Amino acid sequence: MKKFLCSLVLAALPLQVASADSQQHPHGSGGVKVTLVYEHQLPGMPNKSIKGVLVEYEPGGVNPAHTHARSALIYATVLEGAVLNQLNGGPIRTFTKGQNFTELPGDRHDVSANASETEPAKLLAVFVVDTDDTVLTTPIER
Repeated sequence: MKKFLCSLVLAALPLQVASADSQQHPHGSGGVKVTLVYEHQLPGMPNKSIKGVLVEYEPGGVNPAHTHARSALIYATVLEGAVLNQLNGGPIRTFTKGQNFTELPGDRHDVSANASETEPAKLLAVFVVDTDDTVLTTPIER
């Protein structure tokens, strides 16, 4: 499974430059831009799709705490800079360019932020998700 997900991420990386027809998602706040850059139904897996989401953090950018679609398995790779990440109340971890992390269905994403106040950061989140799940991220009310 890990080899399969790595292949999916590598296949989606060139899509980070997509812009004109990218779908913008306004749920980001505090200097975060989220863009759907890729979407494709998975052959041989009824009702399953892969969706690539580019997350761009301005210096000091913070995405609010959130959950993802219940079916979502996410493999995220940092493309630029450093990103702070906390899942399910666990430790806050810093991931730098080239490093990756996985989010499992039902995980709570407590911290999603740029680790730098002076440099931007980017990550590509590759979702394997039910095709009917159109809302990929839901902010947590605090």
